[in-house]
Amino acid sequence: MKAVQKITLSPSRDIPFNKLVLSQSNVRHVRAGISIEQLAESIAHRTLLQSLNVRAVVDAEGNETGMFEVPAGGRRYRALELLVKQKRMAKTQAVPCVVREGGIAEDDSLAENDERIGLHPLDQFRAFQTLSGAGLSEEDIAARHFVTPAVVKQRLRLASVSTKLHNVYAEDGMTLEQLMAFSVTADHARQEQVWENVSRSGYDEPYQIRRMLTENTVRASDRRVQFLGLDAYERAGGGVLRDLFEHDDGGWLQDVVLLDRLVTEKLKAEAETIAAEGWKWISVAVDFPFDCTRSLRELEGKPVDLSPEEQATIDALNAEQAKLESDYQDADELPDDVDQRLGEIEAALTTLEDRPVLYDPTEIGRAGVFVSIDSEGHLSVDRGYVRAEDDKPATDPDVGQAADPLSTEGQEPSTSVQRTVIAVAGSPVDTEEDDDDAAKPLPDRLITELTAHRTLALRDALAENPAIAFQAVLHNFVLTAFYRFSSSGSSLEIGLRTPTFPAQAPGLRESASAKAVEARHEFWKARLPKGESDLWDALTALDGAAQASLFAHCASFAVNALYEPANRYNQGRVSAHGVRTRLDQANVLARAVGLDMVQAGWRPTADNYLGRVTKPRILEAVREARGESSAQLIDHLKKADMAKEAERLLDGSGWLPEPLRLVDPGVSSVEQEGEASPLPEFLADDEDRENAGDDDPQQLDAAE
Repeated sequence: MKAVQKITLSPSRDIPFNKLVLSQSNVRHVRAGISIEQLAESIAHRTLLQSLNVRAVVDAEGNETGMFEVPAGGRRYRALELLVKQKRMAKTQAVPCVVREGGIAEDDSLAENDERIGLHPLDQFRAFQTLSGAGLSEEDIAARHFVTPAVVKQRLRLASVSTKLHNVYAEDGMTLEQLMAFSVTADHARQEQVWENVSRSGYDEPYQIRRMLTENTVRASDRRVQFLGLDAYERAGGGVLRDLFEHDDGGWLQDVVLLDRLVTEKLKAEAETIAAEGWKWISVAVDFPFDCTRSLRELEGKPVDLSPEEQATIDALNAEQAKLESDYQDADELPDDVDQRLGEIEAALTTLEDRPVLYDPTEIGRAGVFVSIDSEGHLSVDRGYVRAEDDKPATDPDVGQAADPLSTEGQEPSTSVQRTVIAVAGSPVDTEEDDDDAAKPLPDRLITELTAHRTLALRDALAENPAIAFQAVLHNFVLTAFYRFSSSGSSLEIGLRTPTFPAQAPGLRESASAKAVEARHEFWKARLPKGESDLWDALTALDGAAQASLFAHCASFAVNALYEPANRYNQGRVSAHGVRTRLDQANVLARAVGLDMVQAGWRPTADNYLGRVTKPRILEAVREARGESSAQLIDHLKKADMAKEAERLLDGSGWLPEPLRLVDPGVSSVEQEGEASPLPEFLADDEDRENAGDDDPQQLDAAE
């Protein structure tokens, strides 16, 4: 057996720095990575951690000259040279060197650089964590390793992620970007649970991971947080999740219960201040239903007159605005300072022109106020609404005249003073249990909320179709005049008796239909006379098109396409047959105006549908819209996760739940025993059916 030849390592020795020269054989010519100045600081702080590779310099005869060249370690040489120039190191300082003989100098230089392997990022994160544990501050670590404190924070955050996920990352089972996403929360159990879900489902993009980790939180950009202030929440002990790797709009608030309590307390404090104005009642809520003021009488207030000083300020601002716009009318782009000033002028004018409103003190005593938060997170105070029960003045039996509730003339002094009633509005808790029965019908409350959206959209669509509105009202009149014993149930309740919506269906107030109806109503309100005695002449002055448009708008408020489950409160008011007929006729009306709930802006979300139904129904929705393969991707998830992922999958699909779809003519929208009464031909002709069928979301879904 042949003996293995033993290798001999090059000897090492200490050589004075002034005996070293930089070799031309060094293959590194392009600077990369840490600078010479930073390396010099590191050597000064830690001394030289790696020897230089040197070769003896020989003369023409091959004799050593006592000098040594450095073919490998040129950056270290230059860093030592800089320390000598700065007089921080003696030029005769002994330098640890490995003396090479034989071979090729360029080969040594190349090998030293090629064989150098940087730390795995995970090792670097853990090393920073070790330094932090040894007592070094983030600033100290940053200074020692020539990075910013922000980078240190990021690496320490990555080091704090679950060890199980670290191991996956070390084995290339996840990307650095995914690990960054998991650092949003410090909850290791939740990190591991989410990884288990996303690694199986394939929905493992960093943004999807962040969304799942923060699904039970509230963004700092939420209007409740803007109203309260993040500092107030944190002072109360609330935790905030922060993303150190992406812009997070201030992070995510973890304690939603605490946030809601603090917001309610602040709203109530604002209400206490407003109560000093003498209102009978104040209703407080983060948000109110779309039509909460519909049945109330709104007081006519008088805006406070401008003072001479305020008017002078407005005139000056208008003059300055006009001058700036004139000076820069030909400019392609406004200078930043001019653009900023114009914005300031506009904001100041808006503030001055938004005048406080004065109300009759005798009316204030019977009226109330809604206190809430607007979409920007500012306090919203809507004053001056009188309930029906408070609208009739009390009558003094001795005098036979209405008594002023605020007057004390002719009365014995009383210690009792009307105290404003402040009530916090809230939505009932949905206690619907999670049931895996796919055949279980949709909850009554959910159907009512869905049909509230459809009713509002149908009102908007009807108001845009005066001819259909005339026809629908005529249909209602014919039923009343010629079919006295009909079970009726028309979808228009002429009177006008405006149906009330359920307890704030999610998103109803912010829907496109709600905004369109409200804008149209405000337009006509401003155009019509204040007093009803002048109304007849005002209507007479309108041309035919304007009358038709106003007629359609008014008629639209009578639309009632709401599903109302039979219960002990409404059993005597309307029969099941009447409800069914009303909804069938609402479908006819929807086809006539071409109602498309997708175009109206409704889309399925976890809040308004997916989180309210059983898991089989969620999968059924995804299957109908995206196919069986998409449904299989989420069928293993828990219900909350499934609803969130289904929302993403259904986005843009045009899918609608059954209560929002245009049903085929002749098919009842609510399955009941018996058959619906036939509809008049003029509201259910073939042409309308064909036109409506072109936009039927069910047909679109099937085509996909």
